[in-house]
Amino acid sequence: MRKPHTSALPDFPWDTLAGAKQRAGEHPGGMVDLSVGTPVDPVPEVGRSALATATEWPGYPTTLGTPALQDAIAAYLTGRLGVADPGVTAAGDRPVVAVPAIGTKEIVADLPHQLGLGPDDTLVIPEVAYPTYAVGGELARCRVVVCDDPTQAPPATMAWINSPSNPTGAVAAPELLRGWVEWARAHDAILAADECYLEFGWEADPQSILHPDICGGSHDNLLIAHSLSKRSNLAGYRAGFVAGDPALLAELLEVRKHSGFMMPGPMQDVMTALLADQEHVEVQRERYAARRALLRPALERVGFTIHHSEAGLYLWATRGESGRDSVAFLAELGILVAPGDFYGPASGEFVRIAMTATDERVRAGVERLNAVT
Repeated sequence: MRKPHTSALPDFPWDTLAGAKQRAGEHPGGMVDLSVGTPVDPVPEVGRSALATATEWPGYPTTLGTPALQDAIAAYLTGRLGVADPGVTAAGDRPVVAVPAIGTKEIVADLPHQLGLGPDDTLVIPEVAYPTYAVGGELARCRVVVCDDPTQAPPATMAWINSPSNPTGAVAAPELLRGWVEWARAHDAILAADECYLEFGWEADPQSILHPDICGGSHDNLLIAHSLSKRSNLAGYRAGFVAGDPALLAELLEVRKHSGFMMPGPMQDVMTALLADQEHVEVQRERYAARRALLRPALERVGFTIHHSEAGLYLWATRGESGRDSVAFLAELGILVAPGDFYGPASGEFVRIAMTATDERVRAGVERLNAVT
């Protein structure tokens, strides 16, 4: 009998938090859930208004998305990320700027497979990382290698990098990003950069690998994944995109057309409107900055040291003990966080603390931390 492919997948990590979640939930003031990076703030009005008027979609949407969405992504890439404009062809057409994604988790999980990687290929992923990078390698049945240094990375078919990092909040220096670009071109490999937290730099200014200072003005071998989940509180809508090398985008588009990966039409209209509006992103930045300013000193007061965390929506913290012990310590205070071992064996002494809780819940957590004697 054929062995199920799912037998190669790791256990779903969040299932192991059941005990801590139950303990935290027993706190008289209720649980403060800082474990999952799920937005809790309102969907911006510009997005809700776009959805309210996007009701006339009786036909199938295209996998490429509407011309308006392609233009909105192009304007975001050039205006916000400093990416060189792909321009217009002699026929007056804009080349494919990006491929819409039904949330970028499906891209992280399935990009190796959609680009044709298989058992004879190697996928390089970060040492401390969102676990779905490794899952994507398993689903494509390719070899997965951990490496953070492009000068030490082996020849491979593809690599994922992540800046700002989930979970650590580390921002890759321009020199490191350029090193990965050089590695990809030296080995004719695909370099995929998960840039979903790029809007939230606190102590550093994250750069896209498609910025001319990083890629030298050429997008060859490069792909970036972006999401509206965090910047626009749109996780429930599943809206993101992949941009970069035109040849890789054409390959990805063809596979996705055959597979039926189509972003729903109303979501395309919402995404178009939100990409054109930066004001709501600045409002959200202020919310996260205020929560960060409260949480960080309260955690340090009870013995945590914050590492990296110069960007993104998380504090990467340790008390010099097992991360699971830190989870248990905080659960006694009614605070639930994610253990570092979710993100690889090298991070067993850390916990990831999310700022994606309401202002009221964050204040409750801070009060409990400040009350520890």
